[in-house]
Amino acid sequence: MSKNVSSRVELIKSLLKEIHRGASLLELREKYKDELGKISPFEILMAEQQLVKEDVQIQEILGLCDLHVELFRESLLKRELRGLKKGHPIDLLMRENEWILKKAEILNLYAQAVLNATDEERARQALKVIEQTLLELKGIRIHYRKVQMLIFPYLERMGINAIPRVMWSREDGVLVKLRSLLLDIQRDERGASMDKMREHAMRAVEISREISELVFRENKILYPATYALLPEGAWAAIHEGAGKIGYLVEVVESQWTPGTEPIYPYEWTPLINGEQVEKLPDEFRRALNQPLNMDDYRIRREGDIELDTGFLSKEEIGAIFRNLPLELTYADVNDRVRFYTESELSRGFVRTKTILGRRLLYCHPPRLEKYVMMNVESLKQGNLKYREFWTAMGERILRVIVVPVKNRNGELLGVLEIVEDLTDVVKKPEEIKKKIMVL
Repeated sequence: MSKNVSSRVELIKSLLKEIHRGASLLELREKYKDELGKISPFEILMAEQQLVKEDVQIQEILGLCDLHVELFRESLLKRELRGLKKGHPIDLLMRENEWILKKAEILNLYAQAVLNATDEERARQALKVIEQTLLELKGIRIHYRKVQMLIFPYLERMGINAIPRVMWSREDGVLVKLRSLLLDIQRDERGASMDKMREHAMRAVEISREISELVFRENKILYPATYALLPEGAWAAIHEGAGKIGYLVEVVESQWTPGTEPIYPYEWTPLINGEQVEKLPDEFRRALNQPLNMDDYRIRREGDIELDTGFLSKEEIGAIFRNLPLELTYADVNDRVRFYTESELSRGFVRTKTILGRRLLYCHPPRLEKYVMMNVESLKQGNLKYREFWTAMGERILRVIVVPVKNRNGELLGVLEIVEDLTDVVKKPEEIKKKIMVL
């Protein structure tokens, strides 16, 4: 163990002794805030490993973890993230990281308990906590998705590509290892030998360390850099997107509101000044010292149709509809057919341009008229979110979904029929299962 880690362990031991003597966390916070604020999450894990070996109670160590997380946040807010307001996207992402770090520390502590257990029953009890913690940690995908889909695009726009790719690779690696370990533990259940449980515990220690390292990289490198580099409009866009993805933590009353309209990466022309560079962590300074190939691609073209989620030409819209593995038929609020698609990949019902303007009722056999209109009216009145039907056409099995189409104000525009050919899914389920990839 290095001298630094050894000194951290001794510091934490002295804190535990003071707690035993009745010192409050508030007193310890004032006394040791400078020292604790400088300890990295990785060093905390190394210290915890030593403490568990010395039979220090896990719950006592977790109490100190809370104190460390609080002081680590304080040290960032005083320096790298000075002025950060409650409710800002970075504030919420850091709060998620605090939750993630606490779970990683629990994972590490109980993994150490398994490794130090002298009987199978104690090891098995600790392994159950590991299993539950892994289940909870599966939620970190939501956190990583926000970083990958909301923050990385702005860095890429600046020509900073290596940092996002490396971080995403690390995040993806954590998720793969986490999922694999959880499946192995669940598969073994009570049949695991002592050696097997120790093997699971070693993997849990590795996952815990990698998660903690990612927390440290985000809090000390990524967030301070993007806080300095991105304009307010970018944070407005990130805030908007994060709300749709969701958070791991409760979003409490915010002191931050965007002061401008969202600016998306495709709208942004990065301009970096010396003052911003001075605030950057070394990793980002080195990146900016290299020649940057800024991404100035213009996504919007003349003649494009602007949709809520992007821009398309008339030609692109037609081509996309033709290449969907399903077919659509749309009738307006007056039950008149206005539009349909023809898929080159998967055919549904026979339709031709002669049905445009036709009453929806007359597009079905007379024996089904009453049934069709009963379901359409129920959808239009808001009694149902959708209706699903299954039907056979020769050897083919089709799934039909009918949904009401509404505008952003909730006003009814019409009804949409979606037809998918799911013959293989129904007739060859085992073959389909073999093709499933876990991403």
